[in-house]
Amino acid sequence: MAQRDRDDPQRPSRRRGQGELEGQVLCALREAEAPVTAAWVRERLGGDLAYTTVVTILTRLLAKDVVARERRGRSFVWRPTADVAGLAALKMRRLLDGESDREAVLASFVTALPPDDEQALRALLEAAHASDVTGGRDVVNGADGTPDGTED
Repeated sequence: MAQRDRDDPQRPSRRRGQGELEGQVLCALREAEAPVTAAWVRERLGGDLAYTTVVTILTRLLAKDVVARERRGRSFVWRPTADVAGLAALKMRRLLDGESDREAVLASFVTALPPDDEQALRALLEAAHASDVTGGRDVVNGADGTPDGTED
């Protein structure tokens, strides 16, 4: 039993889900107006985490290229280079990269999607394809598929 659970038996212990703390740290960084210290992040998350835990999470995010750091005096300041969606996409790509039959994994993923998610995925793929065809220019302005810069 954790120390705080012994101190307050009425308080149920709750383990964070995998990646939940990374997401919380990344959200805190995105709320900052400038690069911030690990102590600032710890305070922003409520201060109940150990400082070393926050530094460990920031270091893991640095290894995943979703945050950057720079030295300020004797410590580092941190800033986000991606958002929570970017972190989730990175995890998905890494899982896919670890599989030998990528097509089977993708097929299983797509067939398990709810209709709304499938429709959103199709629209995103079409927009990405249109962008590739036009040499990287984003031709889709909105979800309705209206080409950017055209008039009716």
